[in-house]
Amino acid sequence: MIAIRFATADDAPTILQFIRALADYEREPQAVKVTEATLRSQLSAPAPPFECLLAEHAGVPAGFALFFPTYSTWLGRPGIWLEDLFVLPEQRRHGVGTALLGRVGELARERGCGRLEWSVLDWNQLAIGFYAGLGARIMEQWRICRVEGDALRTFAVSTPKE
Repeated sequence: MIAIRFATADDAPTILQFIRALADYEREPQAVKVTEATLRSQLSAPAPPFECLLAEHAGVPAGFALFFPTYSTWLGRPGIWLEDLFVLPEQRRHGVGTALLGRVGELARERGCGRLEWSVLDWNQLAIGFYAGLGARIMEQWRICRVEGDALRTFAVSTPKE
């Protein structure tokens, strides 16, 4: 049996374990900078910057889905951005990923969202096939743009002075 529930601040250690396992899987373990204390603090905030679902399979933590709200100007409706979806390798092929993604989809419908979006690495054919099999449209023509670290500190758009 798969049980899915919203994470609380007390789940910060489990969430961090999943984040680190995902980073290992995506070949970027050094990229994880978040701490348990940060996650705990953010989940305790009056307006947390994200929501997180935890899945258990046979009473054991199996995976997570971390997401936050977006907005579509074209649709004029809110949306959900799924930042992370991860199932531990030993828990795969039991329906955990489908259950997590399905629950996020239910939340999107309940909240009147116009879309649910996420990204996937181009080499992750297993995930691409999984998402496509569930009906997701893989948008090959879109590219993610990112500014972070030192570049974010110096990033600015010049505006003409009058």
